[in-house]
Amino acid sequence: MALLLFAVVCLVLMSGIPVAFALAGTALWFALVGSAAGVFDWAFVTAIPNRLFGIINNQTLLAVPLFVLMGVILERSRLAEQLLGAMAQLFGRMRAGLAISVMLVGALLAASTGIVGATVVTMGLMSLPAMLRRGYDPAFSAGAICATGTLGQIIPPSIALVLLGDVLSSAFQQAQLKAGVFSPRTVSVGDLFAGALIPGLLLVTLYIVYTLWLSWRRPEHFAAGHEAAESGALRQLLLALLPPLVLIVLVLGSILLGLATPTEAAAVGAFGALVLARFRSSLSVAVLAGALQETVRITAMVFLILIGASLFSLVFRGLGGEILIHELLSNLPGGVIGATLVVMLLVFLLGFILDFIEITFVVVPLVAPTLMMMGLDPVWLGIMLALNLQTSFLTPPFGFALFYLRGVAPPQLDSLSLYRGVMPFIALQLLMMLALALWPSLATWLPSQIYG
Repeated sequence: MALLLFAVVCLVLMSGIPVAFALAGTALWFALVGSAAGVFDWAFVTAIPNRLFGIINNQTLLAVPLFVLMGVILERSRLAEQLLGAMAQLFGRMRAGLAISVMLVGALLAASTGIVGATVVTMGLMSLPAMLRRGYDPAFSAGAICATGTLGQIIPPSIALVLLGDVLSSAFQQAQLKAGVFSPRTVSVGDLFAGALIPGLLLVTLYIVYTLWLSWRRPEHFAAGHEAAESGALRQLLLALLPPLVLIVLVLGSILLGLATPTEAAAVGAFGALVLARFRSSLSVAVLAGALQETVRITAMVFLILIGASLFSLVFRGLGGEILIHELLSNLPGGVIGATLVVMLLVFLLGFILDFIEITFVVVPLVAPTLMMMGLDPVWLGIMLALNLQTSFLTPPFGFALFYLRGVAPPQLDSLSLYRGVMPFIALQLLMMLALALWPSLATWLPSQIYG
């Protein structure tokens, strides 16, 4: 019944029913049937009030609405538009100058917003028409924007990493208690932020190196560099770049140095974004009201899904699903490598039909404790999951980033060109995941240096 519950939930989600109601409703039906059949203890359902109180009382999750507000304010304050204009001036003489500017601005916007959809849509509306007007290959332009937009999944401070950090912290303690360690170590959101920093920057570097190589091999796909940088281009760039960069460094640095918790740093970031938008004279009452409404909408969605996922996980455990998954992963050929590959493939495929929030709250709590009991480092596992989901969001034909860009792309960009454009960037993502598998210290070295 546990496996049947998981399969039915996937089918219900594909029908278009809101995720939170699909998870909670399906789980309740299975709880009723299981209880009537005598294979489910209704005490699991009565634990829901304690779970809800734990969610409400979770200090780490308070960072979610604050980081969302910070991202939405920066997105609506025309930050990216000013940055792109300044960087395009600075790199104007290079053949691939605009493409590199788009990637750098997209990476900064990803670090600012942490929301994949917002970054892809913003860069698609702002950059794609400009790249097409200047003669860039449509397939490459679409692929570059999609790939850069998904960086919000891995570059801190990312909402995905905040949610993953909270779930992995519970899973890590659970795994240690099952292994007989009664003074368990902890893993925090700060650990994941530190672990994601090097892979995230390496990924941006790979994108830029590939772009430069492609502009050398196939110059006809890129606009010729013809714009001379204006005398004040560097000053414009500094004025556009420094304020948001200082804000990100303050937020991320205070977490990494242990000066503030993620929630406290998120509060500073939200306040700083408001001050920055007001300083740029782009914070009208209408903009602020729209930003607050969007923040409430996203936050309500996250927490409602978390409540539905909590009910689902309780029923799944009550039906023996946790023991079943532990035995399944433990007995796979290849040991921990085989189990990790199976989990990564499952997460990759689920990324076609579920958002990162649902996967984080539903799938990760079921598989992470077993993988950690088999010896995987929780920080490494979290970064691999984030990179895996980022790759899934890029992969045709169901990648979320493709849907976001397709919704705002000009009519001349067909789906086939979009799919062709993201393929090289998917290969770069897989290369980054392979490097992380071969050298786990790419994710674990910085947290160990900072936190010991």
